[in-house]
Amino acid sequence: MVIGIEIPVSRTTLRLLPLLPQWEIGEVTVVENSNLARDHLANERTFLAWVRTSVAVVVFGFAIGRFAIAMRQLTEFQGHGSRSTGLSVWMGMSAILAGVVMMVAGLARYRRTRAQLDEGKFEPAGFVVDLVAILTVLFGLALAGYLIYVEKSLG
Repeated sequence: MVIGIEIPVSRTTLRLLPLLPQWEIGEVTVVENSNLARDHLANERTFLAWVRTSVAVVVFGFAIGRFAIAMRQLTEFQGHGSRSTGLSVWMGMSAILAGVVMMVAGLARYRRTRAQLDEGKFEPAGFVVDLVAILTVLFGLALAGYLIYVEKSLG
C-alpha cells in the first residue's frame, strides 16, 4: 500500500531534502509556497515605505510651519512687527495633512493587496500612484513659487 503525503516546503528545505533520511512511505509531493510568503513580505515592505514617506512628509510640514513661526518671533524680537507668517504655516499644515492622507492610502493599499494575494489574484496600483506623484509635483512647484515670491518681496 502506498501512502501519499503533501509537504509544503521552502527552497532551503528543497536543498536539504537529499540529506534527510529516506523512508519508504510512498509518494511525497513537495508543494512550494514560498512565493506567497515572498509576496506578503514584499507587500509589508511596500507598506513600510508608505509609512516612512508619510512620516517624512508630516515632519517636513511641521518644520515648514515651525520655521515660519520662529521667523515671526525673531522679527518681533528685533522690533519689526509682523502679524502674519505668510503662506508658510498653511503650506506646512497642508504637508502634514498630505502625510496623514498618504498614511491612510498606504494602509488601504496594504490591506487590499493582502486580500488579493490571499485570493490568488493581484491588481497593480494605478490611480493611487499617479495621484501621489501629481500631488507631490504640485506641492513642490507651490513651494518653489512661494520661495521665489518671498525672495522678490524681501529683495
